Amino acid sequence: MLCRRLRSCLLLGNLIWGSLILLPSGHAASAAEWPLSSLTEAGFAAETGDLLDRSYAAGALSNLHGVVVIRGGKLVLERYFEGEDEVWGTPLGPVVFGPKTLHDLRSVSKSVVSLLYGIALAEGKVPPLDTPLVDLFDYPDLAADDARRRIMVKHALTMTLGLAWDESLPYSDPRNSEIAMEMADDRYRYILERPIIAEPGTKWTYSGGSTALLAHLISRGSGKPLIDVAREKLFAPLGITRSSWTPGLNGEAAAASGLRLTARDLARIGQMVLNQGRWGDRQVVPEDWLRDSFIHHVPSEDSLFYGYQWWLGKGSRDGRNWIAGFGNGGQRLVVIPDLDLVLVVLAGDYNQRDAWKISVRIMTEILFPSIREP
Repeated sequence: MLCRRLRSCLLLGNLIWGSLILLPSGHAASAAEWPLSSLTEAGFAAETGDLLDRSYAAGALSNLHGVVVIRGGKLVLERYFEGEDEVWGTPLGPVVFGPKTLHDLRSVSKSVVSLLYGIALAEGKVPPLDTPLVDLFDYPDLAADDARRRIMVKHALTMTLGLAWDESLPYSDPRNSEIAMEMADDRYRYILERPIIAEPGTKWTYSGGSTALLAHLISRGSGKPLIDVAREKLFAPLGITRSSWTPGLNGEAAAASGLRLTARDLARIGQMVLNQGRWGDRQVVPEDWLRDSFIHHVPSEDSLFYGYQWWLGKGSRDGRNWIAGFGNGGQRLVVIPDLDLVLVVLAGDYNQRDAWKISVRIMTEILFPSIREP
C-alpha cells in the first residue's frame, strides 16, 4: 500500500525470495497438513474445480493468485496460478504461486491484529477497551484535551475514533492519511492529533491508523515486536511456521497492511475463527473476544457492518451471515458459519477499485451454486 517513492526505503529481500515454489498454473499440490475431502463428500458438485478453472481461463478471474476452500475442517478445493505480484508496493514481477508462497494479505492484517489484541487483553498485557488512548502515549498536550480523552481503545477497534482520516486517495498520494502517517516523524502523534470531526463511537472512518495504535499497544505490552507476538501467541498454536510482517518506515510492523502468509495458513486462521477460537484442544483466542468482535458495532459502507477490525454482513441472495477480512488487491478471508466454510482468495489487483469482484464471483458464480445440500 505504500507509494512508489517510499519503496526504496524498504529492505525486503528476505521477505520475497525464499518463499516461492514453482508449480504448474492451476496445480493443486499435496495438502498433508490439512485433512482432505473430495468435493462431493463436502457437499459440492464434482465439477466445481473445473468450473473455477474454466472461469480463470476465460478471463473472468484475471489476476487471481490462489484459492483455498475449507469445509467441515477439511481442504476441499485448492488452486494456484501465475501473475504479477508485489510486496507492500514493491514489484516482484511474475510469480508462479503455490501452497508455500507467502503473499501480502494487505488489510486482512487488521483482522489479525484484532485477534492479537484479544489474546493480549486476556493476558493483561494491553489496556481495557474503555481506556482513553491519549493516556497510553507520552503526549501531555493531547492528554490535557478533554475532547480527545473521550477517544477510547474500543474506538480504535471499531474505527470510530472521530478523527479526520482519508484513505480514499490513491496510496501513491502523500495526502493519503496512511502514507502521511508513514512519512511522519512520529506516526502515533500524527494519528492522535488529527482534527476531531465527530464524537467518538458515532462515525465510522476507514483508518489504518487505528490498527497502528492497537499494534503498538500489543507490542509494548508484550515487550516484543508484533511479528514475534503473532508467531508465539497465534501462528505457532495453529501450526503456522512461515510468516513475515513488512516493516513501516519507522521500523515497526506495518500493522494495517504488512502481514504475509500462505493461503493455507490464512485458512487456518479462518478455521480457528469458525471454531470459536479453538484449534484442536487449545483455546487460542478467547471465545468471548470473538463474540464481541463479530457484533455489528457500527455501519460502515455499502450496507456492511464493522466489528473489531472485521467486516460483517449477509449474503444478498441467501441471507447467510459472514465474517471477513478484506485486503487491497482482492485479498479475502471469508468465514461463513452456517455453511461451515472458510474461503481464502489471494489476488493481484492492487489499488483497483473493482478488486472485490474476484472473490464475489468465486462465491456467487462458482461455490454457492455448486453446493448440494442433503
